[in-house]
Amino acid sequence: MFKDRSDAGRQLASRLARYTALEPVVVGLPRGGLPVAAEVADRLGAPLDIIVVRKIGLPWQPELGIGAVAEGGIRVLNDVLVEEVGIEPIELEAATARERVELARRVHRYRGERSAVPVDGRVVIVVDDGLATGYTARAAIEAIRRGGARRVILAVPVAPEDSVAAMRGVADEVMVVDTPPRFFAIGDFYEDFAQTSDEEVVSLLERAAARSEGSGVVPGRG
Repeated sequence: MFKDRSDAGRQLASRLARYTALEPVVVGLPRGGLPVAAEVADRLGAPLDIIVVRKIGLPWQPELGIGAVAEGGIRVLNDVLVEEVGIEPIELEAATARERVELARRVHRYRGERSAVPVDGRVVIVVDDGLATGYTARAAIEAIRRGGARRVILAVPVAPEDSVAAMRGVADEVMVVDTPPRFFAIGDFYEDFAQTSDEEVVSLLERAAARSEGSGVVPGRG
């Protein structure tokens, strides 16, 4: 049980400390992944950025994710589930389009006029507050790889073992603090799992950018 996302981030960071020498870039999935990622970036002295991902839900059951979209035009689908639920192609494209509109809004809201931290040739640690089905993480990793990252590490505080096993075929490495035998929802493993606000995401990114500028470090270049 984690006290909150900051506590989870500190515990995760302690397991990632050995990567400091690789001068990684830490990328969080907003909103909930940012407080976790910020702790990791602080511990590793690494630049912090976001990768915005949106779950694609069924039109008639939005909480059921059938895939995800990410920055850079990325879309990943659970093809088996898409076929099982019988969603029509036109409905799938409409659901995708809606999430891409919201994705673009969030990218602008969070990053503003700042450029993304470059990941070409870098080791990138992708951080979220937990892993469930893994489709948002898959979309994020695909987007990071398209950006030229040479190695991608997925790091989360908590996840079911089957999802971790599946993601080992997607990321170069998966780091998890806890893989409980009974897993129903990520929030079950946090004492405080209050929603992270847009304002908190922006504040964390601004603080990280100011830290990089103050240290004279070029973001993404250690």
